[in-house]
Amino acid sequence: MLNESITTRASGIPPGALAKLAGETGGNRRQPVGDSVFAGFAKAAAFTILIALAGVAIFLTVKGMPAFSATESDLDGQSSLLIYVAKLAYGTTLAALLALLIATPLALAVALAVSHYAPGRLASPIGYAIDLLAAIPSVIFGLWGAFTLGKYLTPLYEWLAASSLTNWLPLFHGPASGSGRTILTAAVVLAIMILPIITAISREIFSQTPRLHQEAALALGATRWEMVRLVVFPHARSGIVSAAMLGLGRAMGETMAVAMVLSTQGGLFSLNLISADNPSTIAANIALRFPEAFGTKVNVLIFSGLALFAISFAVNFLARLILTRAGERRAS
Repeated sequence: MLNESITTRASGIPPGALAKLAGETGGNRRQPVGDSVFAGFAKAAAFTILIALAGVAIFLTVKGMPAFSATESDLDGQSSLLIYVAKLAYGTTLAALLALLIATPLALAVALAVSHYAPGRLASPIGYAIDLLAAIPSVIFGLWGAFTLGKYLTPLYEWLAASSLTNWLPLFHGPASGSGRTILTAAVVLAIMILPIITAISREIFSQTPRLHQEAALALGATRWEMVRLVVFPHARSGIVSAAMLGLGRAMGETMAVAMVLSTQGGLFSLNLISADNPSTIAANIALRFPEAFGTKVNVLIFSGLALFAISFAVNFLARLILTRAGERRAS
């Protein structure tokens, strides 16, 4: 009490003010109204997203269950609903994986060129041009793939089907499509569409590599490529996986571009990438068939949408699991 009295008299603070202030900062201080309102809005937004996700899942499940009573005419002649959906899921996965296989190396090369190799005067225009691809509507990509890209790829498909070096492979067994509208053409279009996503994320991750680590590697005599391989890539590994998974999810959900390139209905199991008989994707099949569907056929399409929802959820869950494991290894 004597020390508090001396302190308050010397500083001009009224007696008891220090105790009141200490009580407020000790946990009894009331939270400002603005903070409470903002916290409420943030929590409501988070719950809204969860409710919307659950609502979509419930809708697809409830409306898709009657599809189990579908007849062969509702399933395009397939003997069961599971086979019908499995063929479409196969086409979806095949097209998305091919697109990812094409886009990922190209995206990483562009991201490295922009972040580490190209001069600033050239890096900015390249980055802007890649980002501009994301603004092009998917319908434009579909038209370009169907009427331009397919025409220029047709000679390549014919050579792959005729050459003894490649025609023994199931992928290029032929006969080659005369129009070039194949699953491989659709995969190339999808690769160009997901290129901006993977490039943008990879470029950002590469630029976040600690500068001191890069300079230390160069100071020890490493070449620029060795520095990238030993310093940049390990630091960006989890980010690259995340970018690839986001691109994969984007490719799986693409509708119009694939529908316009393939222009096919139904699905089949085939490894032939250059034939006119192509596997179809779930999204493209829904887009092509929904305008004429009625009765149980609508339930069949909704059930296939439920399968696509489950596949996309599994891909995102796997991506989060990989990122979590990578973070745990880095922390240890």
